[in-house]
Amino acid sequence: MVTFAGHAYPWDVLGDPGFVDRVGDLGLDSVTVAASYHSARAATPLHPRRQLVDARHAALYRPVRAQAWAGQLLTPGVPTWLDTTDGFGESARVLSDAGIPVNAWIVLTHSTRLGEAHPQVAVRNCFGESYPYALCPSHEAVRQYAATLASEAVHDTPVASVSLEACGQLGLTHLGHHEKTDGAWTPQATRWLSVCCCTGCQAGWRDRGLDPDAVTATLRAAVRAEAVGESAPPSDELATALLANRHAATDRLRGEVLAAVRTAAPTASVTLHANPDPWATGPSVGITDRTAAEVDAILVPAWPTTGESADTVAKAAEHGRPVDAYVTVLPPTRHDAIAGHIRGLVEAGATRFSLYHLGLAPAWRQNWFSELREALV
Repeated sequence: MVTFAGHAYPWDVLGDPGFVDRVGDLGLDSVTVAASYHSARAATPLHPRRQLVDARHAALYRPVRAQAWAGQLLTPGVPTWLDTTDGFGESARVLSDAGIPVNAWIVLTHSTRLGEAHPQVAVRNCFGESYPYALCPSHEAVRQYAATLASEAVHDTPVASVSLEACGQLGLTHLGHHEKTDGAWTPQATRWLSVCCCTGCQAGWRDRGLDPDAVTATLRAAVRAEAVGESAPPSDELATALLANRHAATDRLRGEVLAAVRTAAPTASVTLHANPDPWATGPSVGITDRTAAEVDAILVPAWPTTGESADTVAKAAEHGRPVDAYVTVLPPTRHDAIAGHIRGLVEAGATRFSLYHLGLAPAWRQNWFSELREALV
């Protein structure tokens, strides 16, 4: 049986009496609501009172309880753009009261606000440049923050499932303010610029017998060679060690987050945003040797309506966990590509679909969600 969950933000649910009815009309099995999220300027075309929400920084959409965060270096922001400090909790109650299962959507290591305030725990590339939007899991403070964030997101709120995004390291690629980086680097240069060189990661390199100065020099040379159409990649041995170091930090982060979630919400299943490419960074981090055994399902990016998405699903399915395909009805998705796209993903091994996005899609795209389901009938 194939299931469908629709994604939403708390402001999509609250103050809109028609939201619950639309979910019912679409025949969705559940709704995945953001409990912690990064900054966004979000359209709300169907909301009766507004057209936009400017979420100016990453925030926890639950009360920030002093006792839970006492003594921590990193603490979440409060969403002052809402009339409530418990946007997720109130949204979850609205949906639960209507008989709709709720999944908590938790974004973990993506916070420009915290990366700017505490640059020592942000990802840093081989040229010494900081990525403030990306918190590096090699630091204990980041892992502690992520675990507490996940626990507090579901504290005292019944949820059917937890969906963990950015449960690992973000890298070079990021949609920022007036982004001017498209096409600047080859895929290989992007890979090497996404290797974190912060103090925490360098400590891990030393434990593996690597010289940090030599490693960063090798990475810089690889990036510069790509820029002039040449190739000077790190040796296979060095690349393997760098990836192992990243995966070790990812495994530690995920382990601490999962322990916190399962204590706070012991009956909730856990879905992890992940990518079968082991080098992947970002919202969907590369799958490690331990990933599949520790989670209940793997959610993979499948927005492109091309064979690339089906290949991603098929590779993820090889890890032996249910595969949740993340699909969108927003641009550049074309109406005439939807049915074939969904059928191709099922043939590749997807048994669940996460639909993006119930609040962002205008009325004329809302029926596309139904067509996704109907394509499998």
